[in-house]
Amino acid sequence: MTTQTHDTARPAVNADQAELDKFGALASRWWDPESEFKPLHAINPLRLEWIQECAGNLAGKAVLDVGCGGGILSEAMARSGAEVTGIDLADKSLKVARLHGLESGVKVEYRKVPVEELAAERPGHYDVVTCMEMLEHVPDPASIVRACSALTKPGGWVFFSTLNRNAKSFLFAIVGAEYVLRLLPRGTHSYEQFIKPSELSAAARGAGLEPTSMRGMEYNPITQIYTLSSDTSVNYLMATRK
Repeated sequence: MTTQTHDTARPAVNADQAELDKFGALASRWWDPESEFKPLHAINPLRLEWIQECAGNLAGKAVLDVGCGGGILSEAMARSGAEVTGIDLADKSLKVARLHGLESGVKVEYRKVPVEELAAERPGHYDVVTCMEMLEHVPDPASIVRACSALTKPGGWVFFSTLNRNAKSFLFAIVGAEYVLRLLPRGTHSYEQFIKPSELSAAARGAGLEPTSMRGMEYNPITQIYTLSSDTSVNYLMATRK
C-alpha cells in the first residue's frame, strides 16, 4: 500500500474528486436493486452477517460507516439496533442516503466529513468501524486506516473490504465485471489502486489494529449468486481489532 508523502502537493482532503463525481453522477440509483449498485445490494446481507459473526450483536453499539455512499450498509446495521454514523464526501450520495432514511424510518446520522477530521473530533468513540469498497478509491489508503483505528475504542472492531492486486483480480474485477458481465460501470476501478492483503495487514498493524480474520467474496455468473469463501485472490474482507 503506497502512502503519499507529506508535502505541500498533498491534497488537504484525502479524496479524489473524479472518484467522488463518478459516484455522485450515479447517486439517484443507489437504492435501485437492479441498477449499477445491484452488486452492493446482493452482497450487503453477507457483509452484515460477517460483521456480526466477528463483532457480535450490534444492538446498542456505536458504529461508523466510512464511505457510506447511499447508506445501504449503514441502514442495515441500524436495523440491527446499532447507533450508526455514516460519513462520505459525495454530496449527492449523502442526500440520497438522508432521503431514503426518511422514507424507511431507519435512523442514521449522515455527515459530510473526512474520516481524518472525524478522528480528531471523536477519538475512541466507536465500537465498530466499517470501511467497505473505499480504500481503492482514495489517494492515501493508509491514512484512512489510521483514522479508522483512531476512531475505535480499545477492543473495538474495524472492518475493511477491497480488491487484491494481481493478474486474476484485473481479469475478474475489471475485464469481467466491468466489460464482459457489465456488473459495474466501466471505469469503476483502477488496477493500480488495488491493495494486496499483505499491504492492508501491514497498514492495519502500523495503525494499532490486529487482523483477526479474512474472507473472500466470490460471484458465480451462472447462478448470479455471491458467496463468502476462503479465496481472497479478488475481492476480500478483513476484520481487525484494536
